[in-house]
Amino acid sequence: MKREADAALPDFIDQPGHYIRRLQQIAVAVFLQETEGLGLTPVQYAALQTVAGAPGIDQRSLARAIGFDTSTIAGVVDRLEARALMQRRFSPDDRRVRRLALTPAGSALLDAVRPGMERAQQRLLAPLPAAERVEFMRMLRLLVTANNELSRAPSVQA
Repeated sequence: MKREADAALPDFIDQPGHYIRRLQQIAVAVFLQETEGLGLTPVQYAALQTVAGAPGIDQRSLARAIGFDTSTIAGVVDRLEARALMQRRFSPDDRRVRRLALTPAGSALLDAVRPGMERAQQRLLAPLPAAERVEFMRMLRLLVTANNELSRAPSVQA
């Protein structure tokens, strides 16, 4: 419901989608501020972190794990591979499948970026009282899980 003072604002301003989009923009900006100089995007971080936790994961499974379509994740992996942070290896079982692994440089960068990523998450939630942070995260997970199948790239983790 619009407030009287906001009567001149377009209808989309008070819609959840608008605030979700804005929060995502803010989250990316804060991540980039906190990890400045390391040259990693949030999506690249998610890819590195996922591969670190599941060495040998294939590209399609990586895409599903982080909720990206396979063509987008291919570009992400291309850029990480070009920077010698990740390697693609042929699967011994199926030469059409490429398995992913971090290089030593990828592992080192992941370790270096983690403190900034954690600061970024803390900054995003800082306006909320501690008790509300837990509830906010619960509600976010609920919304993502309940709406996962509506995504162009549903996540297997949702």
